[in-house]
Amino acid sequence: MDSLAGKTLFITGASRGIGLEVSKRAAEDGANIVIAAKTARKNPKLPGTIYTAAEEIEAAGGQALPLVVDIREEEQVIAAVGKAVEVFGGIDILINNASAIYLAGTLKTPMKRFDLMNQINVRGTFLVSQVCLPYLLQADNPHILTFAPPLNLNPRWFCDHTAYTMAKYGMSMTVLGMAEEFRDQGVAVNALWPKTVIYTAALAMLGGLVPPENCRRPKIMADAAQAILCRDSRSCTGQFLIDEEVLREEGIDDFSSYAVASGQPLFPDLFLD
Repeated sequence: MDSLAGKTLFITGASRGIGLEVSKRAAEDGANIVIAAKTARKNPKLPGTIYTAAEEIEAAGGQALPLVVDIREEEQVIAAVGKAVEVFGGIDILINNASAIYLAGTLKTPMKRFDLMNQINVRGTFLVSQVCLPYLLQADNPHILTFAPPLNLNPRWFCDHTAYTMAKYGMSMTVLGMAEEFRDQGVAVNALWPKTVIYTAALAMLGGLVPPENCRRPKIMADAAQAILCRDSRSCTGQFLIDEEVLREEGIDDFSSYAVASGQPLFPDLFLD
């Protein structure tokens, strides 16, 4: 495959950031995008809603179905997947993009935050995958792509934010398990993670932890995701992929256009030694 034309993508957390960029890139091919996210009203702290995202997706050339979905709520997920199938006839691709982050040590992590990260990152990813899988099993070249890091047990990635690492690695473990579980049935299950920090509105809310000029734009993740989703699902599964490495395999070796500021050093992302 070299195009996602006519494919239906169910994307969690796609009202902004990386999820929206992935949606728009697929829309350029003429894909159908189900925007499953919580933001239906404008938030003064974060740009975008499911409705503004739908406008951008349709302007890019795709069809959009904006649905208010809290992926912690099973009934909402089941209803959203049902609506997607009703409107578009099936689901070809699931992007597990929604994620919660709280970078703090053990003594500074409220249990409310611990629970939120595990409910969204681990439970949400498992739940949405579970509900979409019956339809993915009927699709031609089905993919699940989860934005999660390679499993790295170096203690440095635990000591400063054990709770977040546990929750994020929970997403990675769904990839490891489901890839093997559904390998013989032809569903590709892979993870994608950025080599460098990606500048998004969510990152900005972390209080300047990483300056924008030391980051890349979300488009690099969108282009890498596009390349993965066009691969044969039976020959590309169970992999923990890095955006830059994926694009190098596609023949791209100049990444300057992805930088927020040209000529500035880039900060490596978490979990990569």
